[in-house]
Amino acid sequence: MRRFIVPILYLILCLLIVAAIRGEWINAYLQLVIMYAGINIILCSSLNMVNGYMGEFSCGHAGFMAVGAYITSVLNVGLLNMCSGAASSGAAAGPSALLPAASLALFPVTLLIGGAGAALVGLLVAIPSFRTRGDYLAIITLAVNYIVKSSVENIQAIGGARGFMGMQRVVETMTEFSDLPWVMIWIFIFTGLTIAVIHRLVNSTYGKGIIAIRDDEIAAEIMSVDTRRIKLVVFMLSSGLAGIAGGLFAHILGYINPGSFTILKSTEVMIMVYLGGMGSLSGSVLSAVGFTILMEVLRPLQLMKWVLIPFFLIVLMLVRPEGLMGNRELSDIFPKLGWLFPPRGGEEL
Repeated sequence: MRRFIVPILYLILCLLIVAAIRGEWINAYLQLVIMYAGINIILCSSLNMVNGYMGEFSCGHAGFMAVGAYITSVLNVGLLNMCSGAASSGAAAGPSALLPAASLALFPVTLLIGGAGAALVGLLVAIPSFRTRGDYLAIITLAVNYIVKSSVENIQAIGGARGFMGMQRVVETMTEFSDLPWVMIWIFIFTGLTIAVIHRLVNSTYGKGIIAIRDDEIAAEIMSVDTRRIKLVVFMLSSGLAGIAGGLFAHILGYINPGSFTILKSTEVMIMVYLGGMGSLSGSVLSAVGFTILMEVLRPLQLMKWVLIPFFLIVLMLVRPEGLMGNRELSDIFPKLGWLFPPRGGEEL
């Protein structure tokens, strides 16, 4: 029964937030901050699987996020958008192939397809990268980030450098079907699923193989750990989750352009990972929420915030290089919280 306490508490929190929105106790700005925090939790925890738990170094997460964002947006606008004026945005014109009521059921499907597309791109990156050891993954993922950005800039069918829009009509269609904050609800669902999947993975016997690769890859191979297979699976899962985050991000704004997925976005995600601590899922959640709030607090400073935030990161690296949580979880620091979290140790997937 203890294993269900955290999901039940999370469900209650989500229901309270949705009820507060329905009661107009939370304004549109706070809703936006909450949704960004959810997106950042997915991005930070998924990148932490590669950089923290597996010990590799990926720095092009925004590229995979872009793949998922564009695939999900194109599918939703093409299939669900009832507005025939979508041609002005560079999106596909013409009537929708489906009824508006189908939008609610198809939205998670298109998100998963976007995630699958990002995972496929991740596989194409991982196959040549993991044939070698060292920092090659960092260089290749950095190049992929630029390749993806340059590609979408030059594909006029999806708006090119002007960007792609029409997703707001999709959100309105879901709201017409039922007057609820659907994008936030989907963010809550996929954030919870992301945390559950990663927690389950890293605490399984398969997860022990991931940590063994980080500690000593050669020793892991000697102990019959299929390091190449584990690397491919983890990188694909990480890329796929970034793609899902991209799809949700696109539907928050209702508009995306290549400038949203530059190396600066990848840097933001890496800052959150190192701020929270490598190999710490609870650290990823705390840092994603804290970083989102910090960005909003510093927003009035405009460009100056990009002087202060790297400065904070330098100070953190000097004072606490392992990040806020290091390789520990909340239950390791506060043992009395251990009853909330299942103990680590050899669960089967």
